[in-house]
Amino acid sequence: MNITSFVTDSRKLIYVLGGAIALMVFIAFIFIIRNFASSGGTGSAQLTVWGVFDDPTAFDASIQAFQKANKNISVTYRLIPYADYETTLLNALAAGQGPDIFMIHDTWLPKDIAKLTPMPAAVPGTSAPLMTIRQFQDTFVDVAATDLINNSKIYAMPLYVDTLALYYNRDLLANAGIATPPVTWTDFMNDVEKLTKLDQSKNITASGAAMGTASNINRSTDILMMLMLQSGVRMTNNDNSQATFSQSVDGVDVGETALQFYTDFANPSTAVYTWNDSQDYDIDAFTAGKTAMIINYNHELAAIRAAAPRLNFGIATIPEPATDRKTTYADYWALGVALQSKHPNEAWQFIDYMTAGDGTVPYLNATARPSARRDLIDQQSSDPDIGVFAEQALTARSWFQIDNVAIGTIFADMIDAVNLGRSSIKDALHDAESKVTVLMSH
Repeated sequence: MNITSFVTDSRKLIYVLGGAIALMVFIAFIFIIRNFASSGGTGSAQLTVWGVFDDPTAFDASIQAFQKANKNISVTYRLIPYADYETTLLNALAAGQGPDIFMIHDTWLPKDIAKLTPMPAAVPGTSAPLMTIRQFQDTFVDVAATDLINNSKIYAMPLYVDTLALYYNRDLLANAGIATPPVTWTDFMNDVEKLTKLDQSKNITASGAAMGTASNINRSTDILMMLMLQSGVRMTNNDNSQATFSQSVDGVDVGETALQFYTDFANPSTAVYTWNDSQDYDIDAFTAGKTAMIINYNHELAAIRAAAPRLNFGIATIPEPATDRKTTYADYWALGVALQSKHPNEAWQFIDYMTAGDGTVPYLNATARPSARRDLIDQQSSDPDIGVFAEQALTARSWFQIDNVAIGTIFADMIDAVNLGRSSIKDALHDAESKVTVLMSH
């Protein structure tokens, strides 16, 4: 072989090798891009978050800190008025124009699960999940795990956990010779009798507590559901396929007992008669000094203070049954990732940060809300405004509701049916149970 042929063959070999290398690089590049895209990541992810009630300033500090640590991710928060929130969200998701992250109420997972993408097993660059089920249970109070985990998958993470507590007028209790707020429901009934004043026609001139009706008590159905849970009622069967709150437990008709207890406060023939449908709305009656006790959440505190800045009132833990069954009712919002989000991994990274200590503390400070994190409850327990609510988060409960709005209406109708004499306690309870079961079968 002469030198000219050798050089020519060498050049051909170099060209072939070079072309092969270029092809391999190109294929690898395409593979990386596709893999990266399929993981939900982009070089610069722009996340939108939709929320309800919380002003954007509540998220500002946490968003800025997150973006500083994650320069390839930007986050924009949008507040949607509560009255329009669910409709606006559903319409946006249906049009493919929804947010990456949106708030869900603690009762919404059963109906919204198909709209959410669960936390991934891992995000790019990590070999472990952002949080395991065990870590979730160790981090947040029990009710959050019950509400937000399904089939061993985390679908949302709580920003806080609010609970029902007892608001009481210190002056009215003192004038009736009551030194401390009631601890048990027996104490509560005794105090109601002391505080209630009726004229000769049995018209209520002073109310001991706003209890017993539906329409003029702000959280009437939540209160009744809480009483049921305290009584040991099993609200649904094991697979959540039907309602069971009329069924007896250990031979006791606990559902009937709870409904009877609640409606007795609106029954003129009982010793604890203290409220009826002609009374003012319970929050208005409380701020005006017309009723001594109401049951509500922490989020009503600011409104009560604004309406009656000079009102001398306190907040106590919810009364317990004599059986010492510590249970109150939960109400809160959590962050979940939309199934249609193009950046699910980055979205979950933001939620993980937002509900971790560095992200959640600025939010809790800005909103004055009780923590869902166990490690922050001790820090909040001494706070005069949110301490009771924070401690109660540990014993808060809820139950599987396929449609919380429809179920709330069914429970309100059940209360009215008893109070108006349309149904007996047993019949009203069975009728409500049947209606909820029909909802659950759809």
